[in-house]
Amino acid sequence: MDTKAIEQHVRGILEAIGEDPDREGLRETPQRVARMYEEIFEGIQYSNHEIAQMFGKTFSSPSPEMSETAVVVKDISIFSYCEHHMALMYDMKVDVAYVPHGKVIGLSKIARICDMAAKRLQLQERLGQDIAEILSEAAGTPDVGVVITGSHSCMTARGICNVSAQTTTKTFCGAFLQDKSLQNLL
Repeated sequence: MDTKAIEQHVRGILEAIGEDPDREGLRETPQRVARMYEEIFEGIQYSNHEIAQMFGKTFSSPSPEMSETAVVVKDISIFSYCEHHMALMYDMKVDVAYVPHGKVIGLSKIARICDMAAKRLQLQERLGQDIAEILSEAAGTPDVGVVITGSHSCMTARGICNVSAQTTTKTFCGAFLQDKSLQNLL
């Protein structure tokens, strides 16, 4: 990530909106924004495959019956930025489920996958697909479901300004496509 270029462009944006980037409260803003972008857009530098490799620590299933049981993690908090307006997508909750096929993934790794996939300019629909793809590879299972609900500041703080609007997306892969009982876990 080119932080020096970000600093120059943020300074230019401040000037373009009529601000004085040399005034006391704004002098360090370009540097702060560049550091923030390094953090919030960290996921841009990794492919889905690389994230799966990063967080793909698995363990053998405790029993053969485990392949008939879904693992469900709910209410994973994340945020991201809309690629259309670079506006914050916030109050996002992710529910993830998968059916193990011989191995299970560490529960904290599921939350880390969600977080890293969100650290990109995103569409909520693609974010669900990315999480499903990464988890499928990391856990070695085609059977994954992801439900995301969140607010988008491109709808709540601008345009229509509907502060109560929330968006829900559902991504189902493998057995989750047809099995309503698996879908109902989310």
